[in-house]
Amino acid sequence: MKLRILTVGNKMPSWIQSGFDEYHKRIQPMLTTEIVELAAAKRAKNPSDANLAQYRDSEGSTILATHNSANNEQLWVLDVKGKMLSTEGLADKLSEAMQQGDDVALVIGGADGVSPEVLAKADIKWSLSALTLPHPLVRVVLMEQLYRAMSINNNHPYHRGN
Repeated sequence: MKLRILTVGNKMPSWIQSGFDEYHKRIQPMLTTEIVELAAAKRAKNPSDANLAQYRDSEGSTILATHNSANNEQLWVLDVKGKMLSTEGLADKLSEAMQQGDDVALVIGGADGVSPEVLAKADIKWSLSALTLPHPLVRVVLMEQLYRAMSINNNHPYHRGN
């Protein structure tokens, strides 16, 4: 199985990149993971609600064009209204995808959210937290949770669950 993180935005602060890189390096023996940075829509200084919808739609088109739906790549989308998963639940979802022989594209949307078209195509809508997190920080939290879930699936002592 291969997991691709499709994320809108680039040029992360060095401390974000350092945190991401640490967990990315750790997870590789257990799960081939890559990050695909997608360009954010160009934003106006004072955007209207219509502009925000256009930004989401533009970024959504890019996400869907990057997703390999024809190659058994599941689409998992981080969405505040999605289902909350425990780390063990995430481990189970990853294990299921592996058993099915599917790859996974995990989407971190742009600053204005994810388009309705992307949400409609999602196999899983996952809420990482009820908290509002800055998008750069989501990268680090996501990679750590993926690593933790894979450590559960591989009987690695990193996760010390209940």
